[in-house]
Amino acid sequence: MCLAIPTQIKSIGQDQIATVVLGGVERKISLIMTPEAQIGDYVLIHTGYAIALMDPEEAAASLAAFAELAEIQEELGFSG
Repeated sequence: MCLAIPTQIKSIGQDQIATVVLGGVERKISLIMTPEAQIGDYVLIHTGYAIALMDPEEAAASLAAFAELAEIQEELGFSG
């Protein structure tokens, strides 16, 4: 099973490398598979690569679902 995480592109540097923020941590990702991506776009990230562009509403819904899952895990006493 694969997990892709939605996030927003904050900046794009050389060689199709973008900066995003995941969980409060700034990360560098490759845009080699999504060369059309621009600053401000939402993308799905998997293993350091943006694998698809996302509609902002779809990204918001996905992020809300992840937040809800995290809250449920916390309520059940799971830590990650």
